[in-house]
This record gives sequence, C-alpha cells and structure tokens, in this order.
Amino acid sequence: MSLSIGGKLPSASLGRLGADGPEQVDLNALIAGKKAVIFAVPGAYTPTCSSAHMPGFVRNAEKLRAKGVDEIICISVNDVFVMKSWGDAMGATDVGIHSLADGDSSFTKAIGMDFSAPPVGLIDRSKRYAMIVEDGTVTALNAEAAPGVCDISGGETILDLL
Repeated sequence: MSLSIGGKLPSASLGRLGADGPEQVDLNALIAGKKAVIFAVPGAYTPTCSSAHMPGFVRNAEKLRAKGVDEIICISVNDVFVMKSWGDAMGATDVGIHSLADGDSSFTKAIGMDFSAPPVGLIDRSKRYAMIVEDGTVTALNAEAAPGVCDISGGETILDLL
C-alpha cells in the first residue's frame, strides 16, 4: 500500500516505554475522532532527525495544538528504549509528543514509506515524512525526497498547512 491524501491509515500496533515497561499502542485508537500530526524519522539520534526534524515539532507543539491538533506523534523504526530516551533528550516528552517505535517496520512498510541504506546500517527504516490525519484519514502528506533532508516535513511547514 502506498499512502496518499484521502487514504485511511492501516491498523498499527506501535511500541512505547510505559511506567511498567514496554507496551503496545493502537495507533488508530490513539487518533480516533482526533486531528493528529504524525511525523516519521529515519532514526532517533541521527543528525537531521536530531538537529532539524524533532526540534521543529518541539518548538511548534503549542502552536500546532492552538490550530486544533490533538495528538503529535513521532514514529521511527527503533526500539522503545531508544525512542523513550531520545524523546526525553529532545524535549518531546515534556511538550506531549508521543515517541513511538515501529520496531519491526511493519507500519512503515504497510504505508510504503520504507527504505534501506546499508552503508550506514539503516535497514528497513522510515523515510522522512509528516502528515496531518483527521479521524484516521490522511488530509496532508509531505514526504522528503532524501532521508538527510528536512524541507517539507518540518514542524513549521506542517503548521503552515493547518
């Protein structure tokens, strides 16, 4: 499946580190009846993800909420421990951004956003993108042409689309 505007998100179970350890989050239940911004990064702690992509959403979290966004979600093909640590380190946790792990890249593959870059150890990772989703339906989708670029999927750009 290739995700497109007007399409519905597939069922997805993503991971996070909860108070009692790893837990699964039903993405569709989390965003049901809500407006959500979902963005994905190729990898937590990688250069562009840490210097541009996540910081743009952290800086604009309150402005996004002021424009009616109920949930802000970052997805990466990483494990729950890395996503928790990175979310905390980036200030995402403090502003209410969900840092969710697609550990086996099943969601990423289901929406056609996977890629691999073996020379740097990125296998079955997510392309960099951001989307606006209303009650499970994609209303805007900006995917970057290359993983090291954050031009059309950053927090400021998505804010301008609302």
